[in-house]
Amino acid sequence: MSEQLSRREFLASAAVGVAAARARDIPFPMRPPQPLPPSRWAAKPVAVSSANGLRAVQKAFDMLLQGADTLDAVIEGVKIQELDPNDDSVGYGGLPNADGVVQLDASCMHGPSKRAGAVGALEGIKTPSEVAKLVLKYTNHIFLVGEGAKRFALQYGFKEEDLLTPHAREVWLHWRANLNPTDDYLDVPETQDMSVRPTGTINCDAVTPQGDISSVTTTSGLAFKIPGRVGDSPIIGAGQYTDNDVGAAGSTGRGESNIKVCGAFLTVEFMRRSMKPTDACLETLKRVVQLTEPRLLGPDGKPKFSLNFYAVNKRGEFGAASLYPGSYAAHDGKEAKLRDTAYLYERPAASR
Repeated sequence: MSEQLSRREFLASAAVGVAAARARDIPFPMRPPQPLPPSRWAAKPVAVSSANGLRAVQKAFDMLLQGADTLDAVIEGVKIQELDPNDDSVGYGGLPNADGVVQLDASCMHGPSKRAGAVGALEGIKTPSEVAKLVLKYTNHIFLVGEGAKRFALQYGFKEEDLLTPHAREVWLHWRANLNPTDDYLDVPETQDMSVRPTGTINCDAVTPQGDISSVTTTSGLAFKIPGRVGDSPIIGAGQYTDNDVGAAGSTGRGESNIKVCGAFLTVEFMRRSMKPTDACLETLKRVVQLTEPRLLGPDGKPKFSLNFYAVNKRGEFGAASLYPGSYAAHDGKEAKLRDTAYLYERPAASR
C-alpha cells in the first residue's frame, strides 16, 4: 500500500463493507417502519335491543362470534321473548286485541342481501319473526298479513296454537270489565287501575365482525287494539330498517307516531350523514314531536306517549334515545347489560 489511510477513511470503508455483507444476507431491502395492521375485525361486533332484550343480545352476540349469519343471530335472539309466556308484549303470552284474540306483527331486514320480510295480524303462530324471515328468503314479496300470513306459515311447517295464556286472558277480562259502567260487566276494584293500555315490542339490531348488519322487530302490538290494527313493527322503514353500508335502527313505543316519520329509515339516513347513532335517534324523536297532533300533547307541550329508537352503525358504534328517561340492552363485546337511553324530556310529574 503506497499511502497510509486515515482513521476516518478506514472506518468509512469498513462500514461500507459491513453494509454490503448484510445486504447479501437480508432477502428484502430495509424499509421504513410501517403502521400497525388494522384490527382483525372489519367492524366491532355488537348487538343492541330494547330493554326487554337482555337475553336476546347475549344470544345474538354469541352467535355472531360463532360465525352465524347476522339475520339468524337477531332472529334467534328475539325468539327468546316470543316463546316466553311470561312476556305479555310479544309472541306467545302477548296481550290480545279487543276481541280477546292475539295478533302478532314482525319484520326483518338482511343487510348483505338487501332483502326484507314482514307479517302483520298473524294469529296462532308463536314466532312471527321466523315467519317474516321465511317471507324474506322464499318469496318475491315483503309483507304478508292476516289469514294469508298464517297459511304461509303452516305451509312451512309451523304449528297453529292458542296464544292466549291464562295471564293474558285475565288481563283482557279486567280491561273489558271497565269499558262502560252501565254495561253488564262488573267493575273491578277502584284500586286496580285498568286505564293503561300496555304496549310492548322487542327490536334487535346486530353487526357481525365482518361489518354485515341485520335488524328485526316483533310485537303483539297495542293491547286491546281494534282487531286488524297494525302498528309500526312490521312496516319496513318504521319498526326497523337496515342499510348494510350504513347501519340499522329500530323502534318500540307508540307505533302510529313512528309510522308518520318512517323513524327507523330516518335514523339510518341521519347516520348516513355522519351522525352518531345516539344523535341520530334523538334527531328522529325531534321530528316525531314536530309531527305530533295537539291531542297527544300535554299542557306542557310534551308527548303523552312513549317512543324509543335504537341504532348501530357499520363500525359497531351504537346508541339509543327515548322521549323520556329509559333503558336499553346492548352487548359491546364485554358483557350484555342495560344502559340508559339519551332522552328529550324529563318525565312529567304525573307519570313518575
